[in-house]
Amino acid sequence: MENPPPSVLVTGASRGLGRGIALQLAAAGCSVAINYAGNRAAADETAALCRAAAPRPDAQRFVPIQADISSAADRRRLVAETLSALGSLDALVNNAGIAPKIRVDITEATEESFEHLIRTNLQGPYFLTQTVANHWLATRPACAIPGGFKIIYVTSTSANTASVSRGDYCISKAGLAMAAQLWALRLAAENIQVIELRPGIMATDMTAAVKGKYDRFLADGNVPQNRWGTPEDVGLAVRAVIEGRLPFSTGAVIPIDGGFTLRRL
Repeated sequence: MENPPPSVLVTGASRGLGRGIALQLAAAGCSVAINYAGNRAAADETAALCRAAAPRPDAQRFVPIQADISSAADRRRLVAETLSALGSLDALVNNAGIAPKIRVDITEATEESFEHLIRTNLQGPYFLTQTVANHWLATRPACAIPGGFKIIYVTSTSANTASVSRGDYCISKAGLAMAAQLWALRLAAENIQVIELRPGIMATDMTAAVKGKYDRFLADGNVPQNRWGTPEDVGLAVRAVIEGRLPFSTGAVIPIDGGFTLRRL
């Protein structure tokens, strides 16, 4: 009898990077809880694409679960519904995040925008990790993933690259990078691996409104590999971690940016 597939919760999985992550996990034989904030149709589409990619469609499950990760009550419900739907939880991928509604200079930015981004991009993943980690520590379940449980933070090159037209976003991602370090240190002895993936310029809905700006940025040679990043690029990195291909790494920061952050003369 085959072992049950690993179960992974991916936040913000209805589209963009989250969909790319879910598809790679499906191809790797995992079941996926597809968290979404409001677009059920997109989440259902992700689930259908995952089923088409799954090598064990009879055993794997792909379940859309609505939850706003900025809400403590929603976070608790998200974990409970994931456990109920999938029967277990072996990994958490903290992917969900938002951009500011309007890019403005930091001299004009509002506290409302700042608070909204911090709640969603930083506070939400930080305390969702707490909820999942405490479940593992309290119940000590068996893990279906090689090398133990995994927590992945999808941050951004904005964690250490300043952009004065979206300071709130940069600060939220810088804080999230530290959250990954903190949880990696706290959980390493508990056989729970924490990895930060740091995407660069990605072709998603979030960047569609500024595509021209980034096309020019790429044309000027600022990304050595000379292309946009894709959801598949991030999905492949998540898959490598979930499949246990980095067994002696925790707290590691892995750029997925085409060489953008390389120091050059």
